Amino acid sequence: MAEKQGGIVKKGHEEGLKLATSLLQEFELSSGLLPLADVIEVGYVKNTAYMWIVQKKKVEHEFKKITKLVSYDTEITGYVEKKRIKKLKGVKAKEFMLWPPVSEITVDDQPTGKIHFKSLAGITKTFPVEAFAAGE
Repeated sequence: MAEKQGGIVKKGHEEGLKLATSLLQEFELSSGLLPLADVIEVGYVKNTAYMWIVQKKKVEHEFKKITKLVSYDTEITGYVEKKRIKKLKGVKAKEFMLWPPVSEITVDDQPTGKIHFKSLAGITKTFPVEAFAAGE
C-alpha cells in the first residue's frame, strides 16, 4: 500500500504494542484508547502521520467507567496528530443496537479532561478522558 511507504514497522505483539503505546503517548492520547490483542503489525509514517494496526482477530472492549462497548477490527488505520486521530477506520462504538463507525477522536486541552468521538454520521459523543486510561 502506498500509504505505508517509508513507515516504521514493528511486527509481533510485544514490539507492535510498544510502538502503538509510544504513539499514543507522543500525541497526548489516552494510553487505554486502543486495547489490542494478538498484534501482528503496527506501523507509522512520520511524513504523512498515517498509522496502522493489524491484529489477529477483532477485539470488543467495554470501557467500564462509561459502560461503552467498542469494537476494534483486525485492521485499524488513521492519521494521528497531537490530541487527535482523524480518518479513523476499523473502530466502532455500540449505540443502542447499532455499531456506527468512529471516524475521529479528539482530546481537549486541560482542564476540561474530555475526549470526543465523532462518527461518519456527524454524531459526536463526549466522555471523561480518564475512562480511557490503560486498564480501564
